[in-house]
Amino acid sequence: MRTGEPLPAVGEVLTALATGLWHWDTATELVTVDAEAARLLGLPAERATLTEAQARARLHPVDWNEIISVVGLAVAEDTLAEVRIRIMDERGHVIRTVRSRSKPSYDADKKSFRLIGTLQEVTEPTPGTPAGRTAVTGDWRRSREAFLLDAGRALAEARSTAEVLRVAAGLSMPGFSPDGLAVFGVEGDRLTIIGHHGQQPGDESPFSHMSLETDYPAAEVVRTGRAVYLSSPEAYRSRYPVTWPLAQRFDRQSWAFLPLTVAGRTMGAWMAGFAYPVAFTPDERSVLTTVARMLAQALSRAGLAESERELTDGLQRSMLPTLGPEIPGMTVAARYVPTGGGLQVGGDWYDMLPLPGGTSRTKPGEGRFALVIGDVQGHDVRAAGLMGQLRIALRAYAAEGHRPDAVLSRASRFLNGMAYGVDDPSDMRFATCLYVEADPVTGVLEVARAGHPDPAIRMTDGTVLARRTQGGLPLGIDPDADYPTTRITLEPGETLMLCTDGLIETGGHDFETGWKRIRTILESHDGDLEELADALIQAVHGPSSHHTTGPLADRREDDIAVLLLHRQEEGGDPAAVPPTVRRTMLSVAQAEPERVAVARQQLRELLHDWPSADQVDSAVLLLSETLTNVLVHTDADALLLAEVRGETGERRMRIEVTDTSDDLPHKRRPGELASSGRGLMLIELLADTWGVDPQGEGKSIWFELYESSGGGDE
Repeated sequence: MRTGEPLPAVGEVLTALATGLWHWDTATELVTVDAEAARLLGLPAERATLTEAQARARLHPVDWNEIISVVGLAVAEDTLAEVRIRIMDERGHVIRTVRSRSKPSYDADKKSFRLIGTLQEVTEPTPGTPAGRTAVTGDWRRSREAFLLDAGRALAEARSTAEVLRVAAGLSMPGFSPDGLAVFGVEGDRLTIIGHHGQQPGDESPFSHMSLETDYPAAEVVRTGRAVYLSSPEAYRSRYPVTWPLAQRFDRQSWAFLPLTVAGRTMGAWMAGFAYPVAFTPDERSVLTTVARMLAQALSRAGLAESERELTDGLQRSMLPTLGPEIPGMTVAARYVPTGGGLQVGGDWYDMLPLPGGTSRTKPGEGRFALVIGDVQGHDVRAAGLMGQLRIALRAYAAEGHRPDAVLSRASRFLNGMAYGVDDPSDMRFATCLYVEADPVTGVLEVARAGHPDPAIRMTDGTVLARRTQGGLPLGIDPDADYPTTRITLEPGETLMLCTDGLIETGGHDFETGWKRIRTILESHDGDLEELADALIQAVHGPSSHHTTGPLADRREDDIAVLLLHRQEEGGDPAAVPPTVRRTMLSVAQAEPERVAVARQQLRELLHDWPSADQVDSAVLLLSETLTNVLVHTDADALLLAEVRGETGERRMRIEVTDTSDDLPHKRRPGELASSGRGLMLIELLADTWGVDPQGEGKSIWFELYESSGGGDE
């Protein structure tokens, strides 16, 4: 062609370049191709109009789906749609690969695409060679996007540095994959190795604690904040001759060193080594740079989380006490598990305090002691700080020799006083607490409760009772609150459990369903005290707890604190309580008639395995009568003692109500309209045996029912 002559027609140019022209309108579902495009599609070399189905039959099905996604992306980005397409013959064999380039447009009214593009045959490059990655095809672009999404998701979910390194080692990049990775950190003016993959243990030694001034790619990256790409050993040797011998023994062909930058600060470097030559095209560099940024963010998050966990765990553990020396005749076990989220720090605590006085002055370690368990409102650093201060205050009040009620009253006043000067009312906190003063010689426990869950006792035969105790408001709410004391006797062989509400309600349970779960563990466990503590924690905090949820959908978790006290059996002592005895005691004051209902519930729990429901109902009815008789006809308080003795099938229940009044009851003959006077008549009718025993001061009314006379339920 000479200068000045007219340019040849576009069709002639395309034919000379073996390039076909095609037009596709999705509204009409027709594809128009010229002769060259028809030839490339395996059709006769002549202009033709094809239906979408005819055109689709000539394309590999995977590539057809690729065309649809690439076209949509090109319309959204207003760019060219470029994709490689495999052409199939009638027998389904690939006859050639063509490259399609088109400019799509979208008709919003018709909701259709219109494309005009070209087809040109290409030669498939050898995988792994630079030629195979010089052009951005639709396949490569989609693979890159999918890879970056997956990599970002995996790195975001990593919670520790070790997890981040495992994710980084498992990344499979589209079109090229490194066989060796290393993550460098910085300490002062030296490089450190945070982790590596693809090398043998010990191979990192020459690179660890290397000065940042060393002529080494990672050191240069940290100094300058700019990436270094080395596409061949010759490039590495000529640019870094000093450290080339260190890298030569790994027998790699290409290297990429990228900065790990967070908030404008270079925190380290990432090395990716390849066993084959890599050209590091702009698109490959883009992928590596994006991965390096995500890796830097993930390492920064993981490092911060690990520091927080170490700090908060150390803070929490330092506030929790050791259980101290062994107590003759008693065993203590405790567990604390922080909440699974946030800072993993909260306001739950437990404590064991030696008390002044008693036998401890003559026999250290055998005197009275106190068990304390509590929960400050919240799961943050402020809750943990208040917990530490409140715990110190409780220890101080107990060391002064105050009784349980006085200890909690002073602690409530102390916590309420800390609220003064707080501007935000939401920062005011309260705390629940259970304070138990124990005498290891007699087993007597004096309990004061401030809004905390009641204690539970596991008897020698496995029966579990939730011991209802008197209580007051949580600490810190009312500085003048009172905390009455309840006396409980822990018999030999029995175990006392104190816990926070996290043990009961973790896993979506409410208080009722959570207590049933804990009660099942306590009743069925067969092991020592430490094993029982582990079983309680595993039952509610292990994976299985999330498959046996309660009726609530709330998945809120809480801290867990458990304190167990076991009174050892007195071996060889004939006066010791035999393991076939089950016993409970409860006091009912004149001003507390509502505790009659508590007594009825305690008796039903005590008789949970009694075979005759009629006898249980009779016992509960007679108990109500005897307690009510004391409250109505005397000015004294009542003390309930209920026992079950004997072997199964021949057991005997005995219920005894004692008061300090000397007025003995007597049977009467009430008229039809009388409102009282039938109590002893009911006892005589329903009980197997009964009696009234005068005492030095007061009297006791008792009755017994025999299991053998119940006959069981029909």
